[in-house]
Amino acid sequence: MRRIILTADILIALLVMAVLAYAGKGYADARGHAADFKARAAQLSDAGAGAGALSPEQLRILLLVEDPGFVRHKGLDLSNKGAGLTTITQSLSKRLAFQEFRPGLKKIRQTGFAIGLESSLTKEEILTLWLDTVEMGRDGNGQWITGFHRASEAFYGKPVEALSDAEFIELVSLPIAPGHLNPFRRGKDLDDRIQRIARRAAGECKPESVRDVWLEGCAIQPDVSHVG
Repeated sequence: MRRIILTADILIALLVMAVLAYAGKGYADARGHAADFKARAAQLSDAGAGAGALSPEQLRILLLVEDPGFVRHKGLDLSNKGAGLTTITQSLSKRLAFQEFRPGLKKIRQTGFAIGLESSLTKEEILTLWLDTVEMGRDGNGQWITGFHRASEAFYGKPVEALSDAEFIELVSLPIAPGHLNPFRRGKDLDDRIQRIARRAAGECKPESVRDVWLEGCAIQPDVSHVG
C-alpha cells in the first residue's frame, strides 16, 4: 500500500511539474516577445487606434462588460460577476500565442502567457492589442472584421470616439458572439444584449454570477402581475 501511495505521489508531483513547465513556457514566450508587442501597441496608439482613443465613459462600459477587474488583476480573475472565466489578457493571449486555440491543455500555456503579458506590458498596451485583435463579425459585404476600431468604421462609418452612446453599446455587444450578433442583421438577440448592457452601464442591475457573461441578471423580466 505504501508503495502505491508513493507511486501516486510521484506521479502527482511529476504532473504538477509538467503543468508548471508548460505554463512557464507561455510566460517566457510572452516576455520574449514583449518588445514587439510594445512596438505594435505604440504604432496603433499613434494611429489613433489604441485604448487611449476611447473616452473615459466608453472605457468604463467596455471594461464593465468584458473584464470588470481588468485594472486590478494580474492576468487572471475569477471574482467579478459577469466577467466569465477569461480575462481580456487571457483573451488576447489566445490570439498572440496560438494560431488555433482549443480549450484543454493549451489553457495552461495561455494562462502563463497572460501572466507574462501582465508583467511586461502596461494595461493600456494590453487593451490596445486586444482592441486590435478582437473578432467583431462581418461587414455589409460579408467580410470578416477583426478589430474594435475597424468595426466602428465598417458598421457606422466613423471612429469610435465619434459614436453615440447607443452605437458604442451596440459595438460592445458584438464580441461575445461575432458570428451571430450583427448590426446589419438586427434581431431579438442583439436587441436583448444591447438592452442588458445599457442597464448594466446605468447601474440598474448586476450579473448573477462570474459565469453570467450574457448578463441574465440584467434581463427585463416579463410583467406577470396581471396574468390570471
